[in-house]
Amino acid sequence: MARGMRAELLAVGSELLGPLRAETNTLWLTDRLLEAGVEVAARVTVADDAALLESAFRSALGRADLVIATGGLGPTEDDLTREAAAAALGRGIHRDPAILEALRTRFARYLRQMAAVNEKQADVIEGAVVLPNARGTAPGQRLEQGGRLLFLLPGPPGEMMPMFTEQVLPVVRERAGGAVIRTRVLRIAAMAESDVEQAVAPIYKTFTNPRTTILGAAGQVELHLVAEGRSEAEAEERIEALAAGIRGALPDRIFSEDGRELPDVVAGLLRERKLTLALAESCTGGLLSARLTEVPGASNFLERSFVTYSNRSKIEEVGVDAALIERVGAVSEEVAAAMAAGVRRVAGTDVGVGITGIAGPDGGTPEKPVGLVFVSLDGAAGTRVRRAVFPGARDRVRYQAAQVALEMLRRGLLGLAAL
Repeated sequence: MARGMRAELLAVGSELLGPLRAETNTLWLTDRLLEAGVEVAARVTVADDAALLESAFRSALGRADLVIATGGLGPTEDDLTREAAAAALGRGIHRDPAILEALRTRFARYLRQMAAVNEKQADVIEGAVVLPNARGTAPGQRLEQGGRLLFLLPGPPGEMMPMFTEQVLPVVRERAGGAVIRTRVLRIAAMAESDVEQAVAPIYKTFTNPRTTILGAAGQVELHLVAEGRSEAEAEERIEALAAGIRGALPDRIFSEDGRELPDVVAGLLRERKLTLALAESCTGGLLSARLTEVPGASNFLERSFVTYSNRSKIEEVGVDAALIERVGAVSEEVAAAMAAGVRRVAGTDVGVGITGIAGPDGGTPEKPVGLVFVSLDGAAGTRVRRAVFPGARDRVRYQAAQVALEMLRRGLLGLAAL
C-alpha cells in the first residue's frame, strides 16, 4: 500500500494508566481519522510527567505526519501538555490576554470568580493557532513544524469530540489529499486462529493494498481488511477483491462482514424463518440465553430457557432419562442430545439446543478433562452433536461453548454441513 498520511495519538493522564479509568479518546479518533483517509500508526498513553511527555512528543513528531494529543490542558500543576509540547518543539509560551479575558467572562456568566490557577489555561505555545472551546475552559492548539501537524485537544470527550469534528477534521481532510481508506471486518466462529491463518495467508499475502490483520479471541477470529484508494469506489473495489478470495478459502465459515456479531446473525435467521428456539444449558449457566436476549426482539423466537445444572434438573425439566445419565454420565454426547431433544419437546419449539460440559477448574478426569463440552442441536433435520475440549479458565470455556452453540445454530438454519 502506498504510504499516505500517518498519525500518532497521545492520551495524556496518569489516571488513564490505572484500573479505574478507561481510555477511549484515541479509539474514537482512530475511527474518525480512518474515515478521513488517515491511518493511525501508534496510540500511546502517557502519565502526567514532564520528561515522559516531552519524550513522547519528540518521538511521535519524529515519525508521524500528524500528532494529536488529548488531555493535560487543565488548570492544575499536573496538567503539563502545553509545556511538554513547547519543549519538544523548542518554542516558548506566552499568556494570551484575549483568552484570559474570555475565561473570566465565562466564569462570571455562571456567577463564579475565576481562580488564579485557571489563568494557566490561557497559555499559548509560540506560533500556535488557538482552537476555541465553547464547551469548556481549555482551548485547543494547532501547531506545525517541518511539515508535521500537532494538535493539542482537551481530554473530556464532550469537549474533545466537537473540537476535533469542527476545527481539526477539515484541516486533516485537506492535508490528506483526498485519500480514501475503507475497512471491513470478516468474522469467523469456532475455528482456531492458526487454522484461519493457514487457509487465508496464501490469499492475503498476494495483496499489498488492502492489508490484512488477523485478531483472535475466545471462539472467534476476525480478519481486518484496510484498503486505500483515490475514491471510495476504488477502495471498496480493492477490499471486495480480497474479501472474495478469502470467502473462497473459507467457504461457509464467515458469519459476518457487516459488523454484526454472531447472536445478531442467529437471531436474524430465526426471525426470517419464523422459527422458535428453546435452550437447556448446564455448564454455560444461561450464558447462551443471555447473549441471545441481548438482541432486540428476542421474544419473537426464544420460547424458553432452562439452566439444568444438576442431574435432577436435567431429568425433571427436560426429560433426560435417569438411566442414561447413570450409564454414560451427565457430560456426554448422549446426554447433550437428550437435552436438546427434550427441551424442544417440552417447549414445543422448532429447534432445541443442549449444552453440557466441565467448565472447571475442578471436576475433570483423564477420560473427561476440564474444558470438555458437548453441544447438541435438535430440529426437523435431525440431531447434531459437537464435542470440543476448550483451553483456558472457567469463563473462557463457558464463552466458547456458547459460541459453538451459536455457530451450530447458524449452520443448521442455513442448511450447511455440521461443524
